Order: sequence, then structure tokens, then C-alpha cells
Amino acid sequence: MSIGSIIYKLQKKYEHGLYTAYYRDAVRNQILDTQPIANTIDLTCEIHVLTSANDWLNLVWALKTFYHFSQRRYALCIHDDGSLSHEHRQTLQYHFPSARIIDRQKADKNVLTLLRSYPRCLEFRKTNHLSPKVFDFATYLQCDRLLLLDSDVLFFQSPTELLKRIENPDYHLNTVNADVESAYTVEPEVVKSHLGFDLAARVNSGLGLIHKRSLSFDWIEEFLTLPNIIGHFWRIEQTIYALCSSRFGVELLPPAYDVHLEGSINGSPSRHYVGKIRHLMYSEGIQHLVQQRFLKELQQ
Repeated sequence: MSIGSIIYKLQKKYEHGLYTAYYRDAVRNQILDTQPIANTIDLTCEIHVLTSANDWLNLVWALKTFYHFSQRRYALCIHDDGSLSHEHRQTLQYHFPSARIIDRQKADKNVLTLLRSYPRCLEFRKTNHLSPKVFDFATYLQCDRLLLLDSDVLFFQSPTELLKRIENPDYHLNTVNADVESAYTVEPEVVKSHLGFDLAARVNSGLGLIHKRSLSFDWIEEFLTLPNIIGHFWRIEQTIYALCSSRFGVELLPPAYDVHLEGSINGSPSRHYVGKIRHLMYSEGIQHLVQQRFLKELQQ
């Protein structure tokens, strides 16, 4: 390896400081020394997550903080994006023994077959690696209520309002955390003129309650006719969730759940460490949890 390559690697490793590197590279793995979360069989709601070889360890943190602070045992379905190794899958199954882990090749066969009657959906599912968050989650969901949870969300206390909405049988809206700003591939005016409804602002697809009926493939096939909707690669899946939720009915979670790039945890039940602040997941989120004896409690 050249000196230039070594310098570059060191710069990347410490670009956010020593604390970040320490909590990411030394402390983060300690979650694997904690006890498994068993009996995740409650179908009041089912958690669906999409994970990869790059973020599966963060996912373990996201799930264990949710189960610990919520004291719920919602059913869990983990979707492999195709990059997980056999060891990754074994480790996930050990820590969440009741979880279903969906093999990507089998999912491709099942979901692509289901989408044969929806040519635009089929093409989207084939070409966008975040599309399983839409189609596979809907296909494998075993109950009416889906908890969307990205691997870069950490919980610091019970998400009381989120749980209240999930468990209220009279609550029939989708509800999600608010983004910093609307990040869609279509403009609200285009949605209004072509589809006739208002596109809700700031829908973020990282955390929230989604009703199965809102993920209609008929609707999505229609939405995919919108001009230029196949735009920004990272935004289209979130755009689909925003469109489905807007037509179905949606409200944002309280401001304490908002995605925020500035400030700190500040008493919030959770924080979504999106790409721009991913480093804070380690230097702020995991550090805070360790100081609050989270790991110690899960090791007992």
C-alpha cells in the first residue's frame, strides 16, 4: 500500500475526530455481547427493516434500543439486500431468534412474480435497491400495521406517542417522522394536477407507522406515471411513501421525532442519524447510551 493510500485511510478514519472513531470502531461491537431479544411475536404491529453488510451492526443498535425502551415485542422481519454474509445472518438470528430473515434471492422470485401485472412497479423493483422497502415490506407484512425503522435510528426512552398511535385501534392514519425539508422526486404542484390530492410535506421514511392498505400496488403503478418521478436515486422510495401516505391519510409525529441536523438529543425519545450526521450516531448516540448504562442493562 502506498503512503498516499495510508494517509487517505487515516484521514477517513478520523475525519470526525477520535471520539467518533472510538465509539464506531471499539464500542459499537459491544452490542453483540448483550442478551438476545426473544419472543418478538406480537402482531399488533410488525417491524420491517432492510439491511446490508455495511449497516447491519447499526441495525442491531436500532432494534435493541427500540425493544429495550419500548418494552414491546412486536414481530420482526429483516430483509437482506443481498449483501449479508452467512455470518451476518447467523448473528442477526442469534440476537433476534424469533425474527424472519428474508433471503434476497427468494424475495426477488416472489415479489417480481407478484409485480408481473404492474410493469412500472416491476421495473422500479428491478432497478432501485431501496425499492424492497416498498414492495417487499408490503408483500411480507403479516398484519395491518407496519413499523418502518431505518438502521440509523436510535431510541433513548420509550417512544410514547408513536406507540400510542400504533396501538390505538381507532387510529387509521400513517404517521412518520418529519424530515428537515421535503426531499421528493416530484413537486406538490405536479401531484395535485395529475393525481388530484395534496402531497404532504416533509415525510421521512425512516421511522413511522404505515398501514398495509396504504401500500397499494395499483396506486404505486399510477404514481410511477408522474413526470420525472424516477429521479434522485435515494429519494424515490421516500417519494413513494409520501404519495401513498398522502392519498391514504397521514400526519407527522410530534416535533420531538423530527430529523434535525443541528443540536443534540435534547430529551427526544429517538434521533434519526441521517447521512449528513451519521457520525453523530457513534459520538453522540452510542456514547449517550453507554453512559446511561444501556449496554450493562442488556448484558444482565
